[in-house]
Amino acid sequence: MMEEFTNYVQKIGYSKGSQYQIPFCVQEFLTYLKNSSPPWREEITQITEIDIYNFYDYLQQRPLKRRIGLLSESMKRHYIFSLNVFFSWLEQTEQINVNPMSNISFQRREKNAREPLSQDQIKQLFEACENHKERAILHLFYSCGLRRTEAEILKLSDIHLKENTLYVRSGKGAKRRAVPMNQKVVKAFENYILFERFNPNNSESFMLNNKGLRMSGSSFNLALKNIASKSEIILNSSFSILNFSLHYLRHSIATHLLENGLKIEYVRDFLGHRHLDSTQIYAKINQKKLRKL
Repeated sequence: MMEEFTNYVQKIGYSKGSQYQIPFCVQEFLTYLKNSSPPWREEITQITEIDIYNFYDYLQQRPLKRRIGLLSESMKRHYIFSLNVFFSWLEQTEQINVNPMSNISFQRREKNAREPLSQDQIKQLFEACENHKERAILHLFYSCGLRRTEAEILKLSDIHLKENTLYVRSGKGAKRRAVPMNQKVVKAFENYILFERFNPNNSESFMLNNKGLRMSGSSFNLALKNIASKSEIILNSSFSILNFSLHYLRHSIATHLLENGLKIEYVRDFLGHRHLDSTQIYAKINQKKLRKL
């Protein structure tokens, strides 16, 4: 059943990360039920709303596997999203008659407010860069507004310097887009490719680590924290180096584009959002900021 479900997730058009995470979350749910008391249901049709609520309670205290701490609120939501996909698939394929998720709602907890960086703070980050690679990383996530997973799978062939265009072949929801690059970005990428892209493994990935292998999302995050620690933005603001992440850059470019008068429809296309509602989040933050001036 899980093999069939995994094939379904792959075919429906989810991103590479979701193709792995959704079945993983569902498998953990089934394993939890198997080890819980009362013991595992003999049939998938016997799973009830109570089982799902109990699993959600378990997620509140579920420790991380690779480091100290508990699951983030966004990860808990991803577990619930995965169960929604799973039980909807079971219902569509007539493996269950009643979907136990259909009447369940979980109160969404308040997310920590993520304030965008100012344009001066972005300038401070670039000034703290010590090599072409660090500047290229900042341009990927700020100037090009990429998501972490998009940067991970970005290929050298996706960077068209002569056309001043970066192509995202498989964004969130399998959405493709072309991202314009100004001359400063083109020059930064060109310098990285010519002088610092160490490639003994003949990798087709654009951003490589010190071993010449594809850079991972965690490596990008560490690189950003390193740049931030060398700049003055942590000392002169409320930002914490522990919570500083790549999404601050994507968040910031969206806000800055709106502040500079770019229409929200263009910002939506630039970010690769499927719906305007997602882009409206940055518009609301921009309005709040303007009201304080």
